[in-house]
Amino acid sequence: MSVHKNINQILPNDLHVTKTKLVLKNFKDFLKKLKKHPSALIGAILLIIYVTISIFAPFIALHDPKKTNLNIKMKPAVWNGGEWTYPFGTDQLGRDIFSRIIYGARVSLLVGFITVMISIIIGTFLGCIAGYYMGRLDAYVSRFADLLLAFPFLIFSIGAMAMLGPGFWNLIFALSFKSWVEFFRLVRGEVLAEKTKEYVEAAKVLGMKDIQIIVSEILPNIVHSILVLGTLRIGYLIIMEASLSYLGLGIPPSIPAWGSMIEGGRDYMFNAHWISTYPGVVLVILVLAINMFGEGLRDILDPRLKLE
Repeated sequence: MSVHKNINQILPNDLHVTKTKLVLKNFKDFLKKLKKHPSALIGAILLIIYVTISIFAPFIALHDPKKTNLNIKMKPAVWNGGEWTYPFGTDQLGRDIFSRIIYGARVSLLVGFITVMISIIIGTFLGCIAGYYMGRLDAYVSRFADLLLAFPFLIFSIGAMAMLGPGFWNLIFALSFKSWVEFFRLVRGEVLAEKTKEYVEAAKVLGMKDIQIIVSEILPNIVHSILVLGTLRIGYLIIMEASLSYLGLGIPPSIPAWGSMIEGGRDYMFNAHWISTYPGVVLVILVLAINMFGEGLRDILDPRLKLE
């Protein structure tokens, strides 16, 4: 233990500089590998475009997404004075579909990212504790996770939202209540495998505490698996949000959301197909981009795939 402390006391600055250089080198190597993975690169570019559009939505949208005008309801794309007044047409209430799609991207991405972050934090914490210490806590949490897995995700979310009522944060809570289970099972399994390896035994010999071993030794070796699963789950959760909004149980109708937009045009598919078509297309492209990027991350970051 004293040797370990002396090393950290003698060369603290050198260690920080070395770690910084290593992080930068790994990031550069990741970018090089990403360039050589066409599908992952395309997915990353599309995802960046979607995120950028959602951030700058007030500057990109042509109209107020909530403003109605029954005089122009269900109009196709309108060309006026050399510019597109309504590029994607208007819906049954005369609202600009293009502007609503732009603002709807914010809802979908926020729901996906926030839910995944909450799920990662809960699932990783419980998975590390359960996998490292095992015992009663592991048994209780694992049985509760198995119980949640017994319910189909959509059915469980419908029941939760029926009790909570539509709302952004209610939706986040309903999705997070079950989505942490996948991260818990992944992290628990990884920790069980890693804690028996030699580098963990060496850390114990050096006198490192359990929390230090988990945070500084085990987590860095399993973080790539968490990132891959998190990326893929974002796309799935976006689909879940759209499904619940389509059923009227997710985002309130007053807030532009792709699921509710698709549902709003369901009765007008033959005379105003653009009401549902355009939101559906942008939803498919976003989820496809996220899945392409996630699959690419798995190929790039998971060294075990290279050995198979």
